[in-house]
Amino acid sequence: MKGLFVSTIDGLPPLREVIKAHDLVAKKQLGQNFLLDLNLTAKIARLAGDLSACDVLEVGPGPGGLTRGLLVEGARRVLAVEKDPRCVPALEEIGAVYPGRLQVINADAMEVDVLGHLNAPVRVVANLPYNVGTELLIRWLTPKIWPPFWQSLTLMFQKEVAERIVAKPRSDHYGRLALLVGWRCDAKIVMHLPPEAFTPAPKVHSAVVHLTRLEAPRFAADETVLNRITTMAFGQRRKMLRSSLKGMGPAIEAQLEAAGIPPTARAEEIELERFCALARIVAAG
Repeated sequence: MKGLFVSTIDGLPPLREVIKAHDLVAKKQLGQNFLLDLNLTAKIARLAGDLSACDVLEVGPGPGGLTRGLLVEGARRVLAVEKDPRCVPALEEIGAVYPGRLQVINADAMEVDVLGHLNAPVRVVANLPYNVGTELLIRWLTPKIWPPFWQSLTLMFQKEVAERIVAKPRSDHYGRLALLVGWRCDAKIVMHLPPEAFTPAPKVHSAVVHLTRLEAPRFAADETVLNRITTMAFGQRRKMLRSSLKGMGPAIEAQLEAAGIPPTARAEEIELERFCALARIVAAG
């Protein structure tokens, strides 16, 4: 029941008062939708697992609702990266209540190098700005070296994006994002939120996805070749693979058959394991 007391345990005012005091009207161009219910933000923090021995990276903290949840739930330390300078004073007020446990960087998360500010193990927990959420996820999933700096990602997205992340073959949402996630992580939707949970209320529902990294990709495959195959296959997802992948070379039909994939199948029907098998065969060439 700890989450019920979040608004008083840290001695800080409710978020609506914080927003009013600092004139933090959400900006659409920054993809801002503030989650004000501190019970919900504490629940999201708990969904990230035991944070007591972890540094936590939070992107887009806004007025600090989730930041407070992370600290109350015991995060060893939180690194909050916030692009909007208006939010920094509100976040610094939180830091004063948790000395030494909150560092705020006023920067664009797409541009700042956070690694020098974090100590392993690291978990990422964020209500991501809608306009950069998917791009940040892809960056975290495609580092030069795997495993990455993070152990897990607990991220809020628009519901449709969340469904694309966890989609299975033969579903409308299944595509390259689901394949990339499934290749390197275990992923599941752990929470749904309605529009009215946010200020301002977005036009879409939201969902929290929890991703736990695998120490090595689920199936062996050359990343560059796999990326090329899936880009071509899902770029023309309604076409048969022997047609959408003909740019891979004249041997593609035989290579599809060798990978156990019917050349007449479409991309949305094929599981990750088969795509990885095809990538190995193509790479061996």
